[in-house]
Amino acid sequence: MILAAGRGERMRPLTDRMPKPLLRVAGKPLIVWLMERLVRAGLTEVVVNVSHLGALIETEMGNGTRFGAEIAYSREPEALGTAGGIAHALPLLGDRPFVVVNGDVYSDFDLASLMGAASRLSRGELLAHLVVVDNPNHHAAGDFCLNDGRISARSGRRFTFSGIGVYHPVLFAGIAPGTRYQLATLLREPIARGKVSGEHHRGLWIDVGTPQRLAMLGQMLANQK
Repeated sequence: MILAAGRGERMRPLTDRMPKPLLRVAGKPLIVWLMERLVRAGLTEVVVNVSHLGALIETEMGNGTRFGAEIAYSREPEALGTAGGIAHALPLLGDRPFVVVNGDVYSDFDLASLMGAASRLSRGELLAHLVVVDNPNHHAAGDFCLNDGRISARSGRRFTFSGIGVYHPVLFAGIAPGTRYQLATLLREPIARGKVSGEHHRGLWIDVGTPQRLAMLGQMLANQK
């Protein structure tokens, strides 16, 4: 699943007429860069949640054929937050663990490597698996701690959640469809019970949340070319 329903307030005025996932960098929309990485990883059945200017995303991405994928859309009249959006999309996601990636993240993380985590979740050992990164300057306090492959709230070095994770649908069963809910809030209880694993990605990761970081990514990709 690609989370693409947010309003993108920090990107205004760029997002007043364009949803953030369609902002272009190095010639392609952010969501296209992500979609291509998903397909290369073998993740070809994709759900995209949409709200703010969502019709533009659907027009750009279509049914996924040109990417070698199948795209289904979960439409939200109002953005429901990260957990609320996932819960709303459960009828499209099925009853097995699934990968979720924020639509405004650019990373070289190997998404195919998450299949191992999905298998562990299938056995009922865990409810979620999170990819964390070193804290960027704009989020120096971090989100979670990581100890021996398990996420904790307070014990150990703190990291920033990358917006990349694997989840068991049971985790969202208590959220009524159409309810606004945030993933960080939902994860508190399973983290306390030791039901959330994690891994540290040390490679490239950019939260493209501001015009400045969008421009930085564009310059980086131009230099790579």
